Amino acid sequence: MAEGDGPVHAPARPSGLLDVLRVASVVLDSEGRIVLWSPQAEELFGYSAQDALGEYAARIMVHEQHVDLVVKLFADVMGTGQSWAGAFPVRRKDGTTRLVEFRNMRLLDDQGQVYALGLCADQSTVHRLERDVALSTRMIAQSPIGLAVLDTELRYVSVNPALEELNGVPAEEHLGRTVREVVPRMDVDALETAARRVLETGQPVVDQSTIGRTPADPHQDHAWSISLYRLENAFGTVLGVAVSIVDVTEQYRAGIEAEAARRRLAMIADASGRIGTTLDLDRTARELADVAVPELADVAAVDLLDAVVQGRSSSLGPAEAAVIRALAVQGYDSAEALEAADAPGQVARYAPDRLVTECVRSASAVMLPEVKDEDLPRIARSPEAAELLGRAGVHSYLAVPLIARGEVLGALDLKRTRNPLPFTEDDLLLARELAARAAVQIDNARWYQSARDTALTLQRSLLPSHPPVTGGLEVASRYQPAGATSEVGGDWFDVIGLDGGKTALVVGDVMGSGIPAAAAMGRLRTATNTLASLDLDPARLLEHLDKITAGLEQAIATCVYAVHDPRLRQCRIANAGHLPPVRLRAGRPPELLDLPTGVPLGVGGVAFATTTVDLEPGDRLVFYTDGLVETRRDSLDDRLDTLLSLLEGPDRPLEEVCDLLLRTLHEPDNFDDVALLIARATAPD
Repeated sequence: MAEGDGPVHAPARPSGLLDVLRVASVVLDSEGRIVLWSPQAEELFGYSAQDALGEYAARIMVHEQHVDLVVKLFADVMGTGQSWAGAFPVRRKDGTTRLVEFRNMRLLDDQGQVYALGLCADQSTVHRLERDVALSTRMIAQSPIGLAVLDTELRYVSVNPALEELNGVPAEEHLGRTVREVVPRMDVDALETAARRVLETGQPVVDQSTIGRTPADPHQDHAWSISLYRLENAFGTVLGVAVSIVDVTEQYRAGIEAEAARRRLAMIADASGRIGTTLDLDRTARELADVAVPELADVAAVDLLDAVVQGRSSSLGPAEAAVIRALAVQGYDSAEALEAADAPGQVARYAPDRLVTECVRSASAVMLPEVKDEDLPRIARSPEAAELLGRAGVHSYLAVPLIARGEVLGALDLKRTRNPLPFTEDDLLLARELAARAAVQIDNARWYQSARDTALTLQRSLLPSHPPVTGGLEVASRYQPAGATSEVGGDWFDVIGLDGGKTALVVGDVMGSGIPAAAAMGRLRTATNTLASLDLDPARLLEHLDKITAGLEQAIATCVYAVHDPRLRQCRIANAGHLPPVRLRAGRPPELLDLPTGVPLGVGGVAFATTTVDLEPGDRLVFYTDGLVETRRDSLDDRLDTLLSLLEGPDRPLEEVCDLLLRTLHEPDNFDDVALLIARATAPD
């Protein structure tokens, strides 16, 4: 016989049930004498084996009034072989009476001798166990919680009706199979790991969450709370694992919705802080795109109608294409989708059938939760772009209009590639909220940009164009407006030819910004040109300008006015609250001219003074406004020292010096504009 083919001789694992019942065994011969008496019988009836063996059972165990009945029942069992079961009052050795459950049956040995076997247990113990079993059975059968017992190999031993319904699998198809075989789309690995840990340690696992799908609902994810407990018998032998399963899908989905709502609120709060930090149109659009990616979309584009950018009406007819200027595009791990998008600053024409055209024409959102291949040409600008979007895996699309003060400005265009979920109504609400908040900021930036462009145009139109050489001077100049988020100021310069080969040099700064400052600057420049033609002393000329400035509404200005006389090789200079010019002479370090500072124009009540300085051929004068040297971080003295150090060294072309100073000193985020004028004295003709 091969190994493993024969019977296995091994002790069976003990059961604790008989020990709970404390079942006693008693054997009677055909005369009714006790021939076998178990230890449990000693405990149940109070008689030791020595007391009981050989005695008539009826005499020592039964009250006199029950003897006849007992004799008859004994005869029936011994005579007919019919078993008898029931409860009977038994007299114990101490005289008390106890109801005992009996199971009596006839035995036959190999000699043909007949015996009676009685299996006995205390009736109260039996009834208690029956109640416990009945209660457990009813609770398990009627419990709304899914219950199962797994053996030590983690195979189903039993399941209740609730678990049948949860899993969508009949009870008989559970038995003998593992969890992986019955519900493979649950998180089986985590469940088996927890169950083995419970078997090994005896420590229960309570309320372990898991997500998955069962045959009962194969198309939707469900959430369950699972608890596991080790089962042992009275001897401590491990029998398996008890499993309770509660469907918590509704709470799970409510939690997801609450978390999604929290994230939406957080995103809106984040957008409020991040969008519109400046009045720069392009930056505001970039901020909107940055907020949308990747929380809401994998690719976001902010586009404005080109007519809106140019300040014209934005309405579109039913068959009219949309001419759109891209302001910003942002993507998350979507190179091909970004390549398909219009680059910032690019103007593209979208046909009437395009979805973004429909969005801005109707002023309504357009959403395609599931993008099909035939939808891509309606999203992209061109067939090539549609092919790129297909390769990028665009599967969901959403466009919402940017509307401010009742006017459609453009659209926020959103696509999903990496995010597997389609756009939902909740996403649409969030996108609308972002677009509504951003549109106001974009509109503010648009109008500010328009007003700034107007002021800058006016400012540049009022600044002079002068020849590079005038009288006895070679001249170079620059005007640099403030950063893109700042308004145009009132800085100006002028080079005015006078009689006798003399030249007037002017640099000034009207306090304030925008069109009012530019307009005031234009009036002061005109007045300066008129007064300069009278060949007035610089101090006298500033006095007249002071009176003119006082007549302008809310106008104050600083100014340096200088007259160069090449014959005398001198410059007469007067200062009205302005920073001092720098003189550069060969072989000497640059110096700030020591001039009486004076007070700004428009203040009045203080006389101005004229200072004469020498200016030999080759000497240079550098005039500038405070926007070149003032910052919010550094002291003015430090900045003036930096200016002097930049001017130090060999003589260089004036245009090159202008570029150097602006490039080094005027910072991109400076909130003030700059006027710069450099003059070099030349040798007389």
